Amino acid sequence: MPETSEILTPEDVKELAPLYDAVILALKQVYDPEIPVNIYDLGLVYELNINKAHEVSIIMTFTAPNCPMADEVIAEVQHNVEITPGVTKCTIELTFDPVWDQSMLSDEARVALGMDPEFE
Repeated sequence: MPETSEILTPEDVKELAPLYDAVILALKQVYDPEIPVNIYDLGLVYELNINKAHEVSIIMTFTAPNCPMADEVIAEVQHNVEITPGVTKCTIELTFDPVWDQSMLSDEARVALGMDPEFE
């Protein structure tokens, strides 16, 4: 996993902001195989870090620990992030702590799934 304890200066953060946005866009191209919403808006990405060497580290989960498509989704995340211009490397760690639940959905995901974001 890339070094995540590296301290970024405000200048580093400003420089990395467009790359961070591009990585989020790449993650939004990956959809859960059973739910018609991308993994980012589903709240499956718990942590996203980019260091000064432009190495991306992601901690993510699935809606269920026994997801039969887990390997394919992880491979797609890896591919989409690694082909993002400026990214030098991508590592992914899978976790189930905390366990995913519907409270992690973005407002966009709630709307896409027909849920009212005001009442969830």
